[in-house]
Amino acid sequence: MPEPTKPRRIYLVVGEVSGDILGADLVEQLRILQPDIECMGLAGPGMQALGVKSLFDIEDISVMGFSAVAARLPVILRRIGDTARDIVEKQPDAVVLIDSPDFTHRVARKVRARLPTVPIIKYICPSVWAWRPGRAKAMAAHIDHVLAILPFEPDALKELGGPAATYIGHPMARRMDGIAIPDRTAISPEKTLLLLPGSRRGEIALMLEDFRRTLEILHERGNRFRVLLPAVPKLEAELREKTAAWPVKPEIVSGDAGKHAAFLSADAALATSGTVILELALYKVPVISIYRLDWLLHRFRHLITGWTAALPNLIADRVIVPERVGDMVRPGWLARAIEGLMREGPEREAQLAGFEEVAERMRQEEPAGVLAARTVISLLK
Repeated sequence: MPEPTKPRRIYLVVGEVSGDILGADLVEQLRILQPDIECMGLAGPGMQALGVKSLFDIEDISVMGFSAVAARLPVILRRIGDTARDIVEKQPDAVVLIDSPDFTHRVARKVRARLPTVPIIKYICPSVWAWRPGRAKAMAAHIDHVLAILPFEPDALKELGGPAATYIGHPMARRMDGIAIPDRTAISPEKTLLLLPGSRRGEIALMLEDFRRTLEILHERGNRFRVLLPAVPKLEAELREKTAAWPVKPEIVSGDAGKHAAFLSADAALATSGTVILELALYKVPVISIYRLDWLLHRFRHLITGWTAALPNLIADRVIVPERVGDMVRPGWLARAIEGLMREGPEREAQLAGFEEVAERMRQEEPAGVLAARTVISLLK
């Protein structure tokens, strides 16, 4: 009698909650495709709820910002070694690294040295197309395949000498399925402007004065808008305090439901650069993107090579969303640009047409998790 085949084993490495959400989705889809598959590794609450035991609490390595990483560096370095040793000991059929490149790529290098034939798959491509492009070629030495969530990334990796990649779609685009987006060609009677200064305290500290001054100039120029400011719950009280004395006081909304309602009702937005610009594009909200560099990023600005930071522009390969960075963030210009978006005309129409193009390029027939799981199984050793 032939021996029964062993179930395939996948080792997943996540470093923060956003990666755990992707990991939990991937685990579910892998089990649908191969019910006997074993998943192990580093897991957050979502993956643990599916029975994946975590080697250690991912809070040990879930830190952001230069100073926070420096303070936790001894713990992080130790956990890199712990994770790599556990992978080598368990000898999985494949390793899937989800986001957190500073942690997961160091794990990958150690694993590749000890287990050279085990496929190592990266879920979410680092932004090599925006800064430090040499990372793409360096990745090829220890990563076999990338699961890309932006449609231009496979070609970008190929051009930069990086590993092969499969575009699986962006989870955000899939979440938009079934949401009835209002017709944005006409301005709503309320004329609602959305402000999105950021989701991190340091980011907000850099950007908030530009938002305040822009609102002030808009008001001085005779504009009367309803102004909404979605806040992450942990920063809601702080934002209420910081905006209480503004000449034009925004309405603070909190939580996912409040944010969703604000996005549906908005006529235009002023937003700090980030993933939220893509989210606004999918909601069909015309937007101006702005960003100021902190002191550390300013020192390393020469490493930034991308022609734009706005994801809709990168996806369409042309300028759809106007953006201003650093010293070019001028509230006087921003106020006038917003006036152009808050009236029916060519500026507004051009963005809305561009957003249709972005949505079309991102569209996939199946959910990202399904395509990710199928790709992982196809790469098993």
